[in-house]
Amino acid sequence: MSPSTASPDALEFARAALKSQYRAALGMLKEAVDRCPEALWDDRGHPNAFWQVAYHALFYAHMYLQPDLESFKPWHGHQAGVQYQSGIAGPPKAGNDLPLITKPYTKAQVREFLALCDSMVDGVDNLDLLEPRSGFPWYTCSKLEHQIISIRHLQHHTAQLGDRLRGAGGSGLVWLGH
Repeated sequence: MSPSTASPDALEFARAALKSQYRAALGMLKEAVDRCPEALWDDRGHPNAFWQVAYHALFYAHMYLQPDLESFKPWHGHQAGVQYQSGIAGPPKAGNDLPLITKPYTKAQVREFLALCDSMVDGVDNLDLLEPRSGFPWYTCSKLEHQIISIRHLQHHTAQLGDRLRGAGGSGLVWLGH
């Protein structure tokens, strides 16, 4: 069946699956944030601090839950450059042209942003999943495939944070299927 001939039932099934998987991924990210010890939150033992990986994942989930780039407005607490994995430059040094992040996000701020993203999940009902374009010029795929990519991205970074928690002497995250 081609996307243009998908039945309304198939579209509702796809929407329900996308929403379920967004909520599961966001739930696992919330668990990672909640369980992160303070000493690990801004630890520079990795190229990106724990908080910054969480923020990066949320920034793009927030963006990609919009119909297109033109509809996107960053979260009210957004600091320019934080969304990029290479955006944390660390201490100033010669030749460093990356933005410096002077103040890490707190757990409360990340939780607030996470709650906003979670509240937007039902907006999947308003996305045209049959649209052959993602709505974001750097992704040349359909809207449906783009939503799957967005969930995979969110889960990828959540898994990274789960691994950091395990490495810090804790246990892994509880798997949420839906």
